[in-house]
Amino acid sequence: MELSVDRDNAYGRLDKFLRKQLKSVPLSEIYKLLRTGKIVVNGKIIRDPAYELEPGDSVRIDDDLSRYSRQTVSVRPVPLKLDIIYEDEDMLALNKKAGIALHPGDKTRGTTLIHGLMFYGRQKGFTPHLVHRLDRDTSGVLLVAKNNRSARILSHMFRERLLDKEYIALVAGRLHGHGRIELPIDGQEAVSEYEVLEKFEQATLVRVILHTGRTHQIRRHFAALGNPVVGDTIYGNRNVNHQFREAYGLRRQFLHCIRISFMHPSKPERITLKAPLPKDLEEVLERLRT
Repeated sequence: MELSVDRDNAYGRLDKFLRKQLKSVPLSEIYKLLRTGKIVVNGKIIRDPAYELEPGDSVRIDDDLSRYSRQTVSVRPVPLKLDIIYEDEDMLALNKKAGIALHPGDKTRGTTLIHGLMFYGRQKGFTPHLVHRLDRDTSGVLLVAKNNRSARILSHMFRERLLDKEYIALVAGRLHGHGRIELPIDGQEAVSEYEVLEKFEQATLVRVILHTGRTHQIRRHFAALGNPVVGDTIYGNRNVNHQFREAYGLRRQFLHCIRISFMHPSKPERITLKAPLPKDLEEVLERLRT
């Protein structure tokens, strides 16, 4: 059994990662696997429970855990239509559609994006590594590393803010010109910049540049301003969401990653990946304009 480490499940210590991933396996058995050399990280047997994992690592378990009735660890490959906008030997980029989660979780059932990526990777001979994330109902550019080296480099770029990330969002109320939002999230620095693209009677279309990558950063920052992302069911305005659903057919949060720009992990060149605004969001804008 092989598990991939990405930004969302890199819990630091190896034993913590295993406990999270092997929820049906007794803790005593997990430490036995470590003691007996059944845990292999990047091709090397690791016995130290405190071994620090990083995004891009591959963890292999050389044991049959099927004796435990409730398996939560395996991600079986499932055919899934992927909108691939770029691919080379190191990475691929998807135009992720809204409504699909990246990977299984306690509240996620059914096929996720990683299921489809595992299927595609098996066909092409690579193991996919998610190096950043987009929320279930956020669409747009999503990067996927195809090997450990690229995963480490791309994860480092995201962590050290070495990429340009641009989003398009429709927020409730009126904003003017441009602005910078510096509001910590969960005790960590979080910085977003925005520029107004178009104004409507009850909402404003903005371009957002992320300087940090905190969880739900855009959604939380604009909610704190009093201008939540339209359609956001967690931080948004229920009345506004209802109105846009009924009048304009908006059935998810209006948030789309339109561009990511960065240095290629293996070549001395800068690469810019773009995903056009999807049809459902364009239709909302067209209705607002008329």
